Amino acid sequence: MKRFLAVQHSFAEFFGALEAQWEARGIGFKYVRPVTGEDVAGTPSQFDALWLLGAAYAAVDREHCPWVDDEMRLVRAFAKSRRPIVGLGFGAQVLAAAYGAALSAEPEHDARFALAHALVADDPVARAIDGRRVLVMANGRAELGAELGAGLEPVAADEDGRWLAFRTGELGYGLLFRPELKPGMLEDMVMEDERPLPEDIGALIDAAREQWPQMQDTTDRVAAALVSALGLMDERAKAPVFRIVEQR
Repeated sequence: MKRFLAVQHSFAEFFGALEAQWEARGIGFKYVRPVTGEDVAGTPSQFDALWLLGAAYAAVDREHCPWVDDEMRLVRAFAKSRRPIVGLGFGAQVLAAAYGAALSAEPEHDARFALAHALVADDPVARAIDGRRVLVMANGRAELGAELGAGLEPVAADEDGRWLAFRTGELGYGLLFRPELKPGMLEDMVMEDERPLPEDIGALIDAAREQWPQMQDTTDRVAAALVSALGLMDERAKAPVFRIVEQR
């Protein structure tokens, strides 16, 4: 059975709309939650892919996200083991930082629907969202400078030319847009204690409800594109897990 390791940074942000995609394909997943004090750890040989999920803060904010350095080490371990890695929102920033990108605290909130344009015509994810409105939600940003070379390649941008998705070689994607989010997840964010929120969160929730059918279709397309581009259904050798029996 294929298994994903997902790093969850807030209670409201999980696989969401993507869960049905993985379950339909017979893929299991395990969450590790540094926000509750769990260690950011995982053995790449026991999983088929690593997912870095969204968060309430920018990745550069080490006061609220002290686990970022450990998370970048986990990224490098999965990359070295030739396991696919996908970062969503905050997770995309962490992934970019692991490849040398500079992180910024601005904008404090980037929560909007953006019109996506493919920058790389033959990229599966770029094709999946080209010409579609996608939900962007993140705090802060990763700067993808030209000096980073082929390590980070923007593959899709918004109407103002700002990156929405980048690729890290053959086995990684960072997505500033959020295919996993559902209107109910946005509502749960509002309920989280002391979570910083954009001033127009109510309007964003209303827009998400209105565009939910199109959002679901985009999620289906993006999931299929990621499966194709990263070989998420490919069999990868995994280390056996042994049960330890206490001797009496």
